[in-house]
Amino acid sequence: MSDMKDLVSWCGLLAQGSDGQPYVVDANGQRALQFDALTIQSQMALDDPNALALDYTRTMMGFLLFHPAPRHIAMIGLGGGSLVKYCLHAIPDASVTAVEISPEVIALRDEFGIPPDGPRLRILCGDGADYVRDTDEAPDILLVDGFDLVGMPPQLCSAEFYDYCYEMLADGGMMVVNLWSGDSRYGVYASRIRDSFRDRFVSVRSEEDTNRILFASKDRHFPPRRTQLLERARALDDGHPIGLPSLAQRIQHRLDRRRAFGGDNWPAANRGR
Repeated sequence: MSDMKDLVSWCGLLAQGSDGQPYVVDANGQRALQFDALTIQSQMALDDPNALALDYTRTMMGFLLFHPAPRHIAMIGLGGGSLVKYCLHAIPDASVTAVEISPEVIALRDEFGIPPDGPRLRILCGDGADYVRDTDEAPDILLVDGFDLVGMPPQLCSAEFYDYCYEMLADGGMMVVNLWSGDSRYGVYASRIRDSFRDRFVSVRSEEDTNRILFASKDRHFPPRRTQLLERARALDDGHPIGLPSLAQRIQHRLDRRRAFGGDNWPAANRGR
């Protein structure tokens, strides 16, 4: 710990979280949203609140390499609003709809500087699975990052859910899913995404976290030509200083491996839970 204030803050954190309710802790210039003392759900740099502090969130923004100018971005899971704030700040022509099941999480929005609802932002309290199934909207991008205290809720990783995600997206749209690579059912979830999206997907690990990010496309021309990702990454790098050139190389490497080995070795998706 850098000083006694940080030590006191983290000791207080260890005494919280037993009931699974979200809470905020400040330490080392960072503000974190947590459900328990062991796992950070969201993190914000106090001196740069619109930046993406966690690597997996920067990786999720890799959708820009495939869809650089979305007009409507939908999100399942609000957390501390890192992706909401970044998209509003860095993609000024886009509107954002975020669906969060926990009213307690939404109640902390001011702690993380999430703007009030307005013409470009709506935050809805509800189940993301219901939103995807029932909405008449057709977003260009759908970001799925809906974890609770015990992991990914079953309704957000079912075959039916991913089918509805495919159906709701605009033509040419993309779903981005954050999964924990240590989950024993990771291959099951990934195979469901593969099947729902007609095998138009690629997955990459985030470099600093234990997350794996899956990009699933509703574009019949997916994947793009080999040089397109790198060209777009260079073009976007000044406006999005989040490591897109490096991410483009990692995604391209995964695409090359899928081509070379004929896809993945996961079995046909189990359509149940």
